[in-house]
Amino acid sequence: MTEPVSPYKGKTGLRRLLNAIGYTWDGLRAAFKHEDAFRQEVFLALLLIPLALYLGSTGVERALMIAAVLGVLMVELLNSAVEAAVDRISLEHHLLIKRAKDMGSAAVMIALVNAVVVWALVLLG
Repeated sequence: MTEPVSPYKGKTGLRRLLNAIGYTWDGLRAAFKHEDAFRQEVFLALLLIPLALYLGSTGVERALMIAAVLGVLMVELLNSAVEAAVDRISLEHHLLIKRAKDMGSAAVMIALVNAVVVWALVLLG
């Protein structure tokens, strides 16, 4: 018996790279359009990343501060993806759906706390 194969997995080389770039752009646009929290975090990142370049005194400090900010955006994207997938399955109130959404929210909060801690340690430490 053969494994089921996705029709989207057949691309290789440059075509695969170009498709991936297109999917990435589509995902960023969708998150920016439909997710208030992502928009707010993008605007915050646009402020904090240049500030990290200015305030960090070494390359490692700058990298840590920027990585913490980008980490928040990554976790927010994953949280939004979970919410969209769960909402596609069902909009009814269900304990497992609530659990999945709450865990995604908790992951975003931990990423935000991490960013604050990293920035505080770099700037005050």
